[in-house]
Amino acid sequence: MSKRYTVTAALIYANGPIHIGHLAGCYVPADIYVRYLRAKGADVTFVSGTDEHGVPITIRAKKEGLTPQAVVDKYYTQIKQSFADFGISFDVYSRTSLPVHHETSQEFFKTIYDKDGFIEETSEQYYDEVAQQFLADRYIVGTCPVCANPNAYGDQCERCGTALSPLELKNPHSTLSGSKPVLRATKNWFLPLDKMQPDIEKYVSSHTEWKTNVAGQCQSWLKEGLRPRAMTRDLDWGIKVPLPDTDGKVLYVWFEAPIGYISATKDWLIQKNGTDAGWETWWRRSSPEDQDTKLIHFIGKDNIVFHCIIFPATLMAMGDDYILPDNVPANEFMNLEGDKISTSRNWAVWLHEFLEEMPDKQDVLRYVLTANAPETKDSEFTWKDFQTRNNSELVAIYGNFVNRAVVLTHKYCDRKVPARGELTDFDKETLATLAAFPARIAEAIETYRFREGLSFLMDLARLGNKYLAETQPWQVIKTDAERVNTIMNIALQIAANLAIVSEPFLPFTGKKLRQQLGNGQWTWEEAGSADLLPEGQVISDAFLLFEKIEDAVIEKQIQKLHDAKKMNELETKSVPELKPTVQFDDFAKLDLRIGTILEAERVPKSDKLLKFLVDDGFEKRTILSGIAKHFTPEEMVGRQVTFIANLAPRKIMGQESNGMILMAEDRDGSLSLIQPHKEVWAGASIS
Repeated sequence: MSKRYTVTAALIYANGPIHIGHLAGCYVPADIYVRYLRAKGADVTFVSGTDEHGVPITIRAKKEGLTPQAVVDKYYTQIKQSFADFGISFDVYSRTSLPVHHETSQEFFKTIYDKDGFIEETSEQYYDEVAQQFLADRYIVGTCPVCANPNAYGDQCERCGTALSPLELKNPHSTLSGSKPVLRATKNWFLPLDKMQPDIEKYVSSHTEWKTNVAGQCQSWLKEGLRPRAMTRDLDWGIKVPLPDTDGKVLYVWFEAPIGYISATKDWLIQKNGTDAGWETWWRRSSPEDQDTKLIHFIGKDNIVFHCIIFPATLMAMGDDYILPDNVPANEFMNLEGDKISTSRNWAVWLHEFLEEMPDKQDVLRYVLTANAPETKDSEFTWKDFQTRNNSELVAIYGNFVNRAVVLTHKYCDRKVPARGELTDFDKETLATLAAFPARIAEAIETYRFREGLSFLMDLARLGNKYLAETQPWQVIKTDAERVNTIMNIALQIAANLAIVSEPFLPFTGKKLRQQLGNGQWTWEEAGSADLLPEGQVISDAFLLFEKIEDAVIEKQIQKLHDAKKMNELETKSVPELKPTVQFDDFAKLDLRIGTILEAERVPKSDKLLKFLVDDGFEKRTILSGIAKHFTPEEMVGRQVTFIANLAPRKIMGQESNGMILMAEDRDGSLSLIQPHKEVWAGASIS
C-alpha cells in the first residue's frame, strides 16, 4: 500500500439536496474505501465540498427568486449536515465560494498564463439578444447531432453522453428567453488540449487497471482528437479572471471546480492548524521518484472526462511535480422504481428526508446502495428491494447471528466469553474459513469492487449462522457444558471479526457490535484472528442491530414518490394554447345564461354523466353534463351554473340535452363551477 492517499469525492452543485443517485454514484463507495484505509493505518485525507459556481446555480437562483449566494449558502448547509448524519466521514467538506478557493484557482490560472500555457483567442459565441448576455454552454439547449435528443446541452448530451460544443447543436435556443441565439465575437483563453494530447494519451494509457467505462470514455475522446477548450466564460457569477480588462469574464467551472479539491485540502489544514502549510504533501511530489501519495477520484460517469483528461491537463500545465489521478473509479447511474432519477421531475429519494423519516436506518440504506451499486452498469433502487434486503438479509442473517450468539452466551456462559477447549475438525475448518475473509474483503475494496466486498461480509455472517446451526449448542448443553463453552467462544470470535470488517460498509452497525462485545479496539490487521475476545470478557445485553420493516412503511414511501411526481407534473403543466381568433359577431351568437339546478341524478350505465333539470328563467330544461366524477347529484341541487342556452339539442346515451354547463379545469384535471359571486335570478344573461 501507498504511504499516503488523497481521496476526493465529487464536488456536487449546491443547487439542490442530495439524493440516493449521488450516494450510490460516488459518496458511499468513497467512504467505504477511506474507512478501510484508515482501518489499515494508512495516512489519508478525504476531501469534498460543494461546487458553487456555474450555470446550475444561477438557474436555481432564478427559479427560487434568490441571489446565487443565497442559494449556495442554503444548500451547502443542508448537504453538509445530510452527509454528516449519514456517516460520510470527510476530513473536510468545503465549498468553492471560500476565499481560499478563489485565490487558489486564480493562482493556477495566472501561473499557466505566465507560462504561455493558454491560447488567447477571439471567437464567435452564442449571445441572447433578449437577455442581453453571452450564453454559457448550459444555457443553450438543442438537438444532439449524435442521438437526436432534442434537449441536449451545449457542452454534453445527457442521453448519449457525447461531449459537445454549442455550435454542434441543431436548432439551438436559449434557456433564458427561449429565443434563438446569435453569434457574437468575444475573447477567451483556451487550454490547448490538442497540443497536450500526446502527454494525456501517455498518462491515460499507463493506467490499464482503470474500469472499462472510464477507459472507454477517455479513449473515445482521444480517438476523436482533443480540441482547445475555453477556460474562461462570459458570465457574472463565478471566479473573476485575474487579468486586466476582463470584466464580465469568469473562470470556466470545469477549470476551477476540480481545483476545489486542492483548496479543500488547504481549508482542512487551516481549520486544523490555522495555516495551509503542508498542503503540497497531498498534491505534489518532492522529487520525480516520490510516489508516496496516491490520488483517487470518486465520481459519477458524467464527470469522467473532466477528471481523467481536463483536470490532469491542468495539473500538467502547472508543472511535472503535481500528482496525477492514480485511479478514477467512476460508477454508472442508479435508477429509481423503473425510471431515471430526476431532480427537475422530483423523482428521487432525498437523503435529508430519508434521515428525518428513518433516522436509524443509515446502514440499511448504505447496505442496499452498495449491494445494488452501479459499478459496471446502471442499476435500480426500489423500496420493495430495500425492504427485502433489510428483512431477509440484515435482519435474518446478520442480525440473527449476532443476536443468537449474544443471547446464548448470556444463557449458558454467565454473560462472559467462555474458555475455548479442544477443537473438533468442524471448529478448525470454521476458524480457517474465518481467517480468510478479511483478505478477501480487503482485496475487493482495494480494487474498487465494493459489491463483492459486501457479499463477502454477508458470507461471514452466514458462516456464523451455519456454525451455530451445525453445532446446536441448545441441544449440546443438555450433555456437555464444556463443549458449549467452545462453541460460544468461536461464535463470539466470528461476531468480533464481523464488527471489524463491517466498519467500512456499515459503520453505525460496526460500532454497535463492538459495544455489545465489550468495546474492543481491534484493528484491521487483527481481523481473521480467533483470539480477539479474551476469556472472561463481559458481553453486554442483547439488542437488535436491525429491525424488520413493515409493508406500511414501504407503501408510504412509494406513495410519497408518486405524489411528488404528480405534483411536479401539475406544477410544470402549461396553460392550454389559445384557440384561433374569432370575430365579435361569432362570439355574440352565443347566449350565455345563469340557471338554477332543480333536480339532479346519475345517468344509468354511465360513470361520467349527470342529468340536470335546470330553471332557465323561461322554462325547465334538461341538460346532461360529464361531471359525475367531480360532483354528486346531491351537492349540485340548488346551485346556480353558467350554461350555453342556445346550443342545438343533442342526444347523449339516448337522452336529449338542451344546453352545456360551463366548467373550469384546473392543473390536476379537477373541475370547478363557473358561478356568479352572489345569487342572481334564473335566466340572467351574461354579457
